[in-house]
Amino acid sequence: MKKVLVFGTFDIFHPGHDFFLRKAKSYGDELYVVVARDSTVKQVKNRNTINNENKRIEILNVLFYVTEARLGYEGDKYKIIEEIKPDIICLGYDQKVFTENLKEKLIEIGLNLEIIRIEAYKPDVFKSSKLRVLAGKNE
Repeated sequence: MKKVLVFGTFDIFHPGHDFFLRKAKSYGDELYVVVARDSTVKQVKNRNTINNENKRIEILNVLFYVTEARLGYEGDKYKIIEEIKPDIICLGYDQKVFTENLKEKLIEIGLNLEIIRIEAYKPDVFKSSKLRVLAGKNE
């Protein structure tokens, strides 16, 4: 069984997220989704989420193509990768946080796996930051 791992906030779940997750799933048999903690989103994006971490997990875990969605760790961001031991990590087209030197970091912890960057799906329409503005939640 080939395991694929993705990361994200997935705050306002939209067709771009669906495209990303389905495309990632096409690379393997099982899809694991690591959802950013509320505290991590606050730290990295300097804002709160619209949906809390438990609601975001709940939304993702009902998708038939997601094997498991779970929260990331607040401390060691790479610990969950060691636990899941994926064969492939898929990144979003604009995903930058915790991805710089990812390959080298994974090799350091004993994982040599493939990293695939997924192309965008209508980013002019389906981008979370744009949808937050439309929803009046851009604080």
